[in-house]
Amino acid sequence: MNKITQLASQCRVASTYDKVYKSECVFSFHNPYTSPLGIVVNLHTFIGTVDALAFAAQRRHGRNEKDDNHDDSSQQQQEEAIFLRIVMNRIPKAKQQDANEKQGGETVVTKLGLGVEGGFHTNEKYETQTRYSVVVLCRDEKEASGVKILEQVEYPDNDLPLNVVQSVESILRHSGEAVQQDVKAFELDEEKPVSKYAQGLEFVDNGVTISPNPQDWKCEKSGERDNLWLNLSTGFIGGGRKNWDGSGGSNGALDHYLETGEKYPLVVKLGTITKDIDSADCYSYAKDEDGPVRIPNLAHLLAKRGIQVSAMQKTAKSTLELEVELNATYAFDAITESGAKLVPVSGPGYQGLQNLGNSCYINSVVQMLFSGSVPELVSRYGTEAYGDILHHPLLRVPPTQAPDDLLCQIAKVACALNSGVFSIPIPLAKKSSVQKNDDDDDDDDPLSSSSSSHPKHRIPPRMLKHVVGKDHVDFCTGQQQDAAQFLQYLLEKMDQAELEAAAAAGGGGGGRLWNKVDANLGIPRTMELFAFQTTSRMVCTVDQKVKYNNNNNNHGHHPETVLSLRIPMEKSQIIDNHTATKTDAHVTSEPEEKRQRAEEEKKEEAVPTVTMQDCLDSWADPHAVDDVRWSHLNNNSATAMVETRFANFPRYMIIQLQRYELGPDWTPKKLEVMVGVPEEIDLSALRCKGPQDGEDIVVSSSSSDEEMTSTNDTTPPPATGRMDEESLAQLMDMGFGMNGCIRALRAVGGSNVELAMNWIFEHNNDADFNDPLPDDNMAAANAADGKNTSSMVNEEMVSSLVENLGCFTADQVRAALLECGGAADRAADWLFSHMDDLETAIATLNSQKVAASGQGKDGSNKYSLEDGEGKYRLVGLVSHIGKNTTSGHYVAHLKHHNDKKWVIFNDEKVAWSETPPIPHAYLYLFQRIDSIGSPNPSY
Repeated sequence: MNKITQLASQCRVASTYDKVYKSECVFSFHNPYTSPLGIVVNLHTFIGTVDALAFAAQRRHGRNEKDDNHDDSSQQQQEEAIFLRIVMNRIPKAKQQDANEKQGGETVVTKLGLGVEGGFHTNEKYETQTRYSVVVLCRDEKEASGVKILEQVEYPDNDLPLNVVQSVESILRHSGEAVQQDVKAFELDEEKPVSKYAQGLEFVDNGVTISPNPQDWKCEKSGERDNLWLNLSTGFIGGGRKNWDGSGGSNGALDHYLETGEKYPLVVKLGTITKDIDSADCYSYAKDEDGPVRIPNLAHLLAKRGIQVSAMQKTAKSTLELEVELNATYAFDAITESGAKLVPVSGPGYQGLQNLGNSCYINSVVQMLFSGSVPELVSRYGTEAYGDILHHPLLRVPPTQAPDDLLCQIAKVACALNSGVFSIPIPLAKKSSVQKNDDDDDDDDPLSSSSSSHPKHRIPPRMLKHVVGKDHVDFCTGQQQDAAQFLQYLLEKMDQAELEAAAAAGGGGGGRLWNKVDANLGIPRTMELFAFQTTSRMVCTVDQKVKYNNNNNNHGHHPETVLSLRIPMEKSQIIDNHTATKTDAHVTSEPEEKRQRAEEEKKEEAVPTVTMQDCLDSWADPHAVDDVRWSHLNNNSATAMVETRFANFPRYMIIQLQRYELGPDWTPKKLEVMVGVPEEIDLSALRCKGPQDGEDIVVSSSSSDEEMTSTNDTTPPPATGRMDEESLAQLMDMGFGMNGCIRALRAVGGSNVELAMNWIFEHNNDADFNDPLPDDNMAAANAADGKNTSSMVNEEMVSSLVENLGCFTADQVRAALLECGGAADRAADWLFSHMDDLETAIATLNSQKVAASGQGKDGSNKYSLEDGEGKYRLVGLVSHIGKNTTSGHYVAHLKHHNDKKWVIFNDEKVAWSETPPIPHAYLYLFQRIDSIGSPNPSY
């Protein structure tokens, strides 16, 4: 135990403020279950890794071995370190123990959670055995893993030094960094509020009394006997709300509230009332509450209807139970191929991702980008089948930096998806359910829940979610988000990280990224695979002169990466109802029995259909734009007819169909429409041909070009008049950010709220939608002086924040204001969210600014736009089930080139797809046909 004693002084005691990574390796998805060695947690940094990556940044990596030969005293200090090894093994429970648990009494549930005290507990057939040991590791290049075990002692051991024991115990007691997002321990921490309508609730004395016999309860509208809610004012019994997937109740209780003038908002769920009155499900339909509530005088209100709570028994599941049940059992009956007997597939490129709770939008996008449909990204971030996932160049960062390094975390996920290391084994000959005995272990059966839930096969993209979303107001939450918006944000974050990596390498091949064709050339950027530019052809209606504008060319923005198409419902046709029902069966998310019942009720409903060509034509059709200023008309305004065309055709084209529109109440609603999408499309006719013979081209003024409001550019022209403050306030009252509202109003002339709302709905997914807008005059002055507008900070605001916050320096506040566009509230949030390592965060911002200044040979930040023939083949799609993009469920379908078959990725469930829901998808991934089979080798 000499080595352990020598290194004992390095051990630290983990506090509640320390981040402890003990559930998985920060570089890979190896966890304590994966191998007999489990993972090791550094007793000084609390970072968990596998043995081979315990000294990751110091390990020699092929082409840069010379970088490891220099003498660095700090590096020498890390030649040896002390760790806690954690190894877990899942073993079947004894049958007698399992039987005893089944015979036990019902556990009272007081909290929405799985595997937590007071929450729900799964009927696990397995128990976990855990072994701990204290181990000293050292670097040793002679070993295959690059690491050698110097000493290892089983824990606990009475001879271990006290500070080692204290460090180990602090790690074991610590909840761990993963707990808050773990799908087995999610909780709703918010207490239900007391309804303000409870006291003084109006009671309608209509003689209605409620029978204590549940057999007598039924919805007074539909006659249904499940999911019944009692209105505490009128005594009306109605069905509960319909869910996003069509399940749930008959909506009778809510309809009654609306039909009675919204006067009686409080309801209680029948069957949940017991002598423990606080456990009853109560809900308020009032617009200012609209959620679960507590009603302190519930027993008194129920007594008025003849209900004695002391005699009532629980006969129905609570909403907590139903919500957890939905999350816990959501499987193939809730995906777009409901009812189909899908054959599971596993292996490299066929790896599922664990749902962290409302993270299917992340899973579907990640699968589309990194599971093989885009070979260039697999080459850069992933690995070959069953390849080495531990020594990827993008993992070459110190273990303490790995959790917050975007490139590292993307490589971690991409390697897991494509290596097959974590895949569920599928035996060549599976036993049929008839042949299977009760004694058989289903651990290797991919269809069994126990196999799919085995920790050694699970890939939770928790660290990726954190590093991508930590600075985003929406993606840092546990709520469902728009997959298209996340896709664009992810591409931009990757682009920024790749620029920083290029800057760190000096633009050459000495870093973690390099051009694999010629290391001396610039590093190709991921965004360039999807980037396209559009050109607008404007025709002046006064004299038919023509002007060509390259959109997003001189604004310093990222290029467009997603082609967002409006669905022209005016071109829709009604198809045969039988065909519609037949096709719609592939997109329903309801269980089979309920789906069939719903189909019977909707036999007469017709389904409108449009084609992808209709959507493209609508995008390309000429449209009038008013108040365009023309230089040849002495800068006077005139209407222009504008049409948009492609300047280039990227290697991959992502198309988003706008399946949601604003309803009369300004809330998004889903379009009930099918879109006919062929597996191959030809966009060649939409290429911009440039000036043609016979066109009278407007000669651009040397001072300024024509200014127009472009539907393809979210940056509005400079304000030419006073912004209508009332219109701005009205838009902001609807919940949109000020910068986005200003953009919308400027785009439509300054005051038309309805046009502005349409613009917002069309552009709210754009990455710069809510970016700050600098003052136009100040921006112009700074531009003339060659200054960067982002460097202008209000010093009065700096002083105010320093004084009011009390714990930050002026330089720190100034850096936060620069990052947040001068917004004081956002700057304060940014400062507090980075308090753990503020100086590092500010240093990162500075390096980002250096990277953003340009990494080309000429110091520019220009994109190299690929081009080719405009013929594309469909290779992937993301479908959405739900009322709007921020609820419901996302599923990915990919067509792998090797198998020529469609595969469905529904979180952890991966299977061959029988009928991909092409007419109902939300995002489509097309690959240019002339690039299929010839990936760009520079990646």
